[in-house]
Amino acid sequence: QWVAKEYAQSVHHTNSFGVQAGCHDCHIPHQYPQLLWYKTKAGINDAIQEARGVISTEEKFKMERLRMAKAVWAEFKENNSANCQHCHQFSAEIVAKQKDFVKPMHEQFLAKTATCIDCHKGIAHTAPDE
Repeated sequence: QWVAKEYAQSVHHTNSFGVQAGCHDCHIPHQYPQLLWYKTKAGINDAIQEARGVISTEEKFKMERLRMAKAVWAEFKENNSANCQHCHQFSAEIVAKQKDFVKPMHEQFLAKTATCIDCHKGIAHTAPDE
């Protein structure tokens, strides 16, 4: 419930375009069979963590936030932030039209030396202190 409140304050929920990205859009692969495999692994992991009470309260969740965030960040890094790219697409032409302070970061993406999560940690959830 506290994670949903964070998300509701993010640009992936409320933005000037009226477009909302849900949990599945960002966290679950969009293609079969990867989608089913991911949901199976995540479901088993979540059930075990719930049964152990690891994240059963907001206080416990906050204590585990960095560990969980690092796991998600590593996953996004490993798959080149694939789910981000279902909605956000970059080309040299698009980047050329962007504001000057953003261009260098997105040029790194185009050069394949960085991926979305390298700069956008905390885009939909409160980023933990590293």
